[in-house]
Amino acid sequence: MTHTGSDAEVITDSLREPEHFGVLFNRHGPHIHRYLARRLGHEPADDLLAETFLVAFGKRDRYVADRPDARPWLYGIATHLVAQHRRDEVRRYRLVQAVPPAGDEPGHAERVALDVTSQALRGLLLDALAGISDGDRDVLLLVAQEQLSYEEVATALAIPVGTVRSRLHRARQQVRAALGASEPMTTTIEEVLHHGR
Repeated sequence: MTHTGSDAEVITDSLREPEHFGVLFNRHGPHIHRYLARRLGHEPADDLLAETFLVAFGKRDRYVADRPDARPWLYGIATHLVAQHRRDEVRRYRLVQAVPPAGDEPGHAERVALDVTSQALRGLLLDALAGISDGDRDVLLLVAQEQLSYEEVATALAIPVGTVRSRLHRARQQVRAALGASEPMTTTIEEVLHHGR
């Protein structure tokens, strides 16, 4: 089914015709699945993706219709579900740290240098992510990996924008300290965690 309206319009229409809600899954399912897989692994992500959209479907009558983009709302639901699996998330970071990803075939000097740097930083970053508070980790990953704005993160997590800023600042400081850097990070979380995949 296709629907050219905003997410808010899709949700409103789904109150009368529930099949319209599938449009949201088509629009945002891949992004939410990627987010969940990064945090908990692919197998749990499949289950939690379905659960995220089931929860959203059940709460669609409470969606704030003046928000045209439902992504922050869906990320908020997904993040809440991740919170129920915190131990799994930290265990995953520790496991991924212990088992580095298969490296690419070395092509040229720059690629080899990037591989070496990313592998070295990866363990430190995973350890740092496992060590920061749950709320700080949620904010950092939604901003750094999912590219949500501060306002979208505030909506997703139902917290004030000021809290987003303070949690992000604290998380960045802790990650920088773990990486041994006093200057802003030049290698992004995305590059370090997913390099070579």
